[in-house]
Amino acid sequence: MSIFSFLFGCSQQPKSVTVLDKSEFKSAMSSNNVQLVDVRTAVEYKSGHINNAINIDVFNHSKFIEAFNKLDKNKAVFVYCRSGKRSNKAAKKLDSLGFKTIYDLKGGYLNWIKN
Repeated sequence: MSIFSFLFGCSQQPKSVTVLDKSEFKSAMSSNNVQLVDVRTAVEYKSGHINNAINIDVFNHSKFIEAFNKLDKNKAVFVYCRSGKRSNKAAKKLDSLGFKTIYDLKGGYLNWIKN
């Protein structure tokens, strides 16, 4: 750990987490039976979301853990939020829960809907 990381609390991305840009995320999701999760609030989710995404709010810790424990930890999980900050935190939590492959959408839903 560098002195900078130690002083400022910056941590490296876990090996199980890969941040993908919009085109990479779309391409990786093209396989069948994807575990796609919107980690925003229910209100944000209802205002628009990626097709076939389920909503698991990262701010609701107990339900977050409970809901993710129902998913397959050996299968890739795709996460996104509004801009990428919450999904990055969620991805790190998923790593600690034992998920092997986690894809995080860079720039979040705002990037997804941008032309």
